[in-house]
Amino acid sequence: MFWADKHRPKELLSLDYHIEQAVDLKNLTKDGDFSHLLVYGPSGAGKKTRIMCLLRELYGPGVERLKMETMNFTTPSNKKLEITAVSSNYHIEVNPSDVGMYDRIVIMNIIKNVAQSQQLNVNAQREFKVVVVTDVDSLTRDAQHALRRTMEKYISNCRIILCAKSISRVIPAIKSRCLCIRVPAPTEEVVTDILLNTAKKEDLNLPLELAKRIAHATNRNLRRALLTLETCKVQQYPFSENQKIPEPDWEIFY
Repeated sequence: MFWADKHRPKELLSLDYHIEQAVDLKNLTKDGDFSHLLVYGPSGAGKKTRIMCLLRELYGPGVERLKMETMNFTTPSNKKLEITAVSSNYHIEVNPSDVGMYDRIVIMNIIKNVAQSQQLNVNAQREFKVVVVTDVDSLTRDAQHALRRTMEKYISNCRIILCAKSISRVIPAIKSRCLCIRVPAPTEEVVTDILLNTAKKEDLNLPLELAKRIAHATNRNLRRALLTLETCKVQQYPFSENQKIPEPDWEIFY
């Protein structure tokens, strides 16, 4: 497990930055219900971490028992589509843009299937399941319009959490139906502190100046900063003040 995942906070109030926002998100779950959400911000800002913390707040630790599943769909022209999703008994996470121009079919079918399926562990369930749609700003306009219609049709037993880097390419009809939550990138100082704390947890002696250089070089992308720190540890140990920051092979991470 990469350090970025190993040391990822699991509760909203355990987050290292944007604390007021975390409190607001926690308050959303107090009544046991919330509207559709559109969470947006730059890569490595912590969007997915906040979404998972929110789901844990709603459903408890069972939401962390994840499984990978391959889903198959057929287009009207009988073309076979295959997409991989991550799911628990309470939610499913999918990136429909993985199938390109056929993303509309994936959107319609997945939300319909989730809304009509029964949850396990009835003692702990809410009245709804959650569908997390990532890279929603990469969806075609047809898919976005289909998403808007599906959101309205199944709102009684399904909530949608949309994740995007920018909302400029998200149609107004979707934005108006969601509570929009912007997650800004952490400051370099915050990234530096998290790197130092992570190094301490891993019994590494990380010089402050090197932590600052990693935070700056990765442009405040926290996930990339943690991956870079881990790469430094693998390539050279112990750390030194003048150590060259290696460039990881990002293809293995994304």
